[in-house]
Amino acid sequence: MEDEEAEAVLRAVGRQIKMWREAAGMRQTELGDAIGYGEEMVSSVERGRRIPKPDFLDKADEVTGAGGKLSAMKEDVERARYPKNVRDLAKLEDEAIEMGAYSNHHIHGLLQTPEYAQALYAMRRPAYSEDEIDRLVAARMARKAVFDRASRPLITFVQEEVTLRRPIGGTMVLRKQLEHLLEIGQLRNVIIQVMPTDRDEEHAGMAGPFRLLKLQKGKTLGHLEVQLHSRLVSDPREAQILEMRYGMIRSQALSPRESQAFIKKVLGEET
Repeated sequence: MEDEEAEAVLRAVGRQIKMWREAAGMRQTELGDAIGYGEEMVSSVERGRRIPKPDFLDKADEVTGAGGKLSAMKEDVERARYPKNVRDLAKLEDEAIEMGAYSNHHIHGLLQTPEYAQALYAMRRPAYSEDEIDRLVAARMARKAVFDRASRPLITFVQEEVTLRRPIGGTMVLRKQLEHLLEIGQLRNVIIQVMPTDRDEEHAGMAGPFRLLKLQKGKTLGHLEVQLHSRLVSDPREAQILEMRYGMIRSQALSPRESQAFIKKVLGEET
C-alpha cells in the first residue's frame, strides 16, 4: 500500500473478516476452501496486505453469517484499491466544470481503453506485478465515470499525431483505441483535437504535457506528471500561464471536425 488512508481501510476490513471468521468457528484454510480462495490469500487479506475483491467479501459474508456487514465494505475497499494520487485527482475531477488536457506521448488516460492502459502499464520499468497493473488499470477506468456525470463538465483534449500512430499494445489494440476516440468524440461535452506533426513553426506545447481543471468556484488548477512525480499547480500565476499555453495549443491544432477526419484517416491506414 502506498498511503496511510488506504492501509487503515484495509486493516479495518481485515479485522472484521477475521472477527466474523472466528465467530463462525472457522480457520483460515476452512474459510478459503468455502469461498474458493487459498489460505495465504485469506491470511494476507486479514492482515491488510492484500485487497479483497468484491467476490471475496460477498462469499465471506455469506459463509460467516455476517448479515451483509462484510459485503457493505465493498465501496470502501474499492476506493482503497486505487492509488492516493488517483483518488485525489478523481475528487478534483468531480468538482470540475471544465477540464483540458494536452498529451504528446500517449493517449490521455481518460480516453484510454482497458487494453491500451494495460499495455501502457506493462511497459513500465521497473516492472509492475500483475496485481499492480490490474489495480492501476481499474483505477484509470474508474475515472472515466466523469463522462457519465449528471452535470457533465466540458472536457477538451489535444493529442499529438504521434500518439495516434504509436502501436502501444500492438495493431489491434491501437485500432480499438482509435475507434474509441471517435466514439468518445461524439459526446456533446467532449472535444478532441489533433496536433499534426508538421506544426513545426508554431507550437506552444514544447514544454510537455499537462492538464487544466476549472473548479465550480472559479479556481483553475494545473496538473503535471513527469516521470516519478505528480504535481498539482495551485499558484494562480502558474495556472494562468498553463491556461494561456493551452489556449494557444488548441488554436494551433486541427479543428474538432478536422481532427475526427484525421483520426479516421489514421484508422484506415491501420487496416
